[in-house]
Amino acid sequence: MTIGLTDEDRELRDSVRGWAARHATPEVIRNAVEAKSETRPEYWASLAELGVLGLHLPEEFGGADCGLLETAVVAEELGRAMVPGPFLPTVVVSAVLHEAGRTAELSGLADGTVFGAVALQAGGLAITRDGDSATLTGTSGVALGGHVGDVFLLPADDAGVTRFVVVERDRLEITELPSHDVVRRNAEVTAVGVTLAAGDVLALDAQRVIDIAATLFAAEASGLADWATTTAADYARVRQQFGRVIGQFQGVKHTVARMLSLSEQARVAAWDAARALREDVDPAESSLAAAVAGAVALESAFRVTRECIQVLGGIGFTWEHDAHLYLRRAHSLRILLGSTATWRRRVAQLTLDGARRVLSVELPPEADQIRADVRAELAPATALDGADRTAYLAEHGYTSPHLPAPWGKGADAVTQLVIAEELRAAELEPHDMIIGNWVVPTLIAHGNAEQVERYLPQSLRGDLVWCQLFSEPGAGSDLAALSTKATKVDGGWKLNGQKVWTSMARDAHWGICLARTDGDVAKHKGLSYFLIDVRNSEGLDIRPLREITGESLFNEVFFDDVFVPDECLVGEPGDGWKLARTTLANERVSLSHDSSLGSGGEALLTLAGTIPGGLDDEQLTVLGKVLCDAQSGGLMGLRTTLRSLSGAQPGAESSIAKLLGVEHIQQVWELAMEWAGTASLLGDRKRKSATQMFLSLQSMSIAGGTTNVQLNIIGERILGLPRDPEPGK
Repeated sequence: MTIGLTDEDRELRDSVRGWAARHATPEVIRNAVEAKSETRPEYWASLAELGVLGLHLPEEFGGADCGLLETAVVAEELGRAMVPGPFLPTVVVSAVLHEAGRTAELSGLADGTVFGAVALQAGGLAITRDGDSATLTGTSGVALGGHVGDVFLLPADDAGVTRFVVVERDRLEITELPSHDVVRRNAEVTAVGVTLAAGDVLALDAQRVIDIAATLFAAEASGLADWATTTAADYARVRQQFGRVIGQFQGVKHTVARMLSLSEQARVAAWDAARALREDVDPAESSLAAAVAGAVALESAFRVTRECIQVLGGIGFTWEHDAHLYLRRAHSLRILLGSTATWRRRVAQLTLDGARRVLSVELPPEADQIRADVRAELAPATALDGADRTAYLAEHGYTSPHLPAPWGKGADAVTQLVIAEELRAAELEPHDMIIGNWVVPTLIAHGNAEQVERYLPQSLRGDLVWCQLFSEPGAGSDLAALSTKATKVDGGWKLNGQKVWTSMARDAHWGICLARTDGDVAKHKGLSYFLIDVRNSEGLDIRPLREITGESLFNEVFFDDVFVPDECLVGEPGDGWKLARTTLANERVSLSHDSSLGSGGEALLTLAGTIPGGLDDEQLTVLGKVLCDAQSGGLMGLRTTLRSLSGAQPGAESSIAKLLGVEHIQQVWELAMEWAGTASLLGDRKRKSATQMFLSLQSMSIAGGTTNVQLNIIGERILGLPRDPEPGK
């Protein structure tokens, strides 16, 4: 995995990874650890020849005229490999100088003959002005890369305003500091009346400098987190304790799955910040993206590298293992950039001030013709109302465009996005089939001609509403363990058993039901998939279940010799498990056109505006965390869409997004109740109140597979950890 998504990004990643394997060997890293002082790496010229030091610089200075995204890909890879040397401070310095219009040092920074060093906290440095002259005096905060740096980028106080200055090494007094990061060391800089030329004080806004640093720091942090997650997963797959590998214990499996979730958050935040730092992006928007990266990636890397040591156990606590090097690096980056709380408050304040990240994709040229055709076909629908409009959209394939014709439009990813945009522009809303969105693809793939003709047109128009009869009291998330029994009789089957948590059972016309038709085979092989006439089946008893909200949206359904004719069996007996897991190769693709923060984030911001006196620092910090999670979820969805557009397979983001999204929306309404204070404790609340939303959304981490099951899926299917042992074994 990598920050980048294109083939070119992956080729760059592979090139850097191969270079690092040859040059940053374990011996090289250990020599850097044990050295008394950091020295200039012998391989630096080789790194420069690879062309990665100036990727983001114009060709006239020896660069490749790329953007910061490509440099972020390199920073991530070099961080993953713990490559000694000042790559990070060097590219931060060159990126800042290029944007500030100072070009004197750029060629040297790109060809590897000049090393950069950077401090982000002013310490005691100050600029004193006397007419047109300016003097730098004092001692800086910690300078990253200061042991070997040739040109220093330093913040200083200028009459109460922070400005960044550029000063050559030979004009400063450098004190090498014992460093928490024992591979890349830090220094302290003292300026004794250093005269500053006009170009030495950068006109670039200090926040822009810090945003550039935050973006590239985040990219390196993503690499650290990825190494730690991979290392922990690799170890958990082979290390045995108590008679089995430790990755089979849910405590370990869930820990590593959480590590992957944090790693993906770091990656998407760094990716977006690197994309946003362009001239054509609104400064407030790009600064927000950088703030999210600063708040998310560094904290994630710190937590993941710390957890890596925990998973490794005693071996992870030894000096000889590299795990502590990654912890030290992540910890150092986090502190050098500024506290996580500070970055979260910045995210909150920027958002409260109106900044939003626009999440969009650039469609290929062929989208123009697709758009014209779709717009023309939708035009007649705008003159229709109600059921006529819904029927028109269904008959022309717009209910589910990704389905094959004639039921959909067989739309690829580009066409689906164009259709969504045009429907939105024309204010047209096709019928949402809800459970039917699962039923219809299953019938297309596995149903016979009679079933398809009988059920699909009605479902697509909204004339037929479905419910799902899968869950059972004794099975829960273990679908293969259900016990509702279907016994073969003349002309069909008789079903006996109980289903639970069935939403819409009292409103649905038909239901899809899994029942056991063979108890003598493996539990997942003995299931069959039935269509149930919910309104006209004798022996079917639907009883509402009252939920913690006081409402009764769910139901339990009892089967007492319910007869289901043969024509309502989908596929063959025993196909139920396969049918229940059906997904078509041409998946639904979507991209939210709402706020990147989602409806929950926007609701929270609205509530924040009603708090008398505004939010205090603690509330701003918590709000910033929630907003970072919201934007991370949106970015994961965007990356999934971009993968679909390029024909690539889904990445880890699609699995992580569900986990993150559920926990985020629950936290939104928990926080909303807290901010509402005692008013939220009053009974008889409206359905959309913070109190009712908080209660209702507790179901989100249970429905459709609990959070614990989702963590198992992430651990087993993505990280390759062993499945849980069979009961009794």
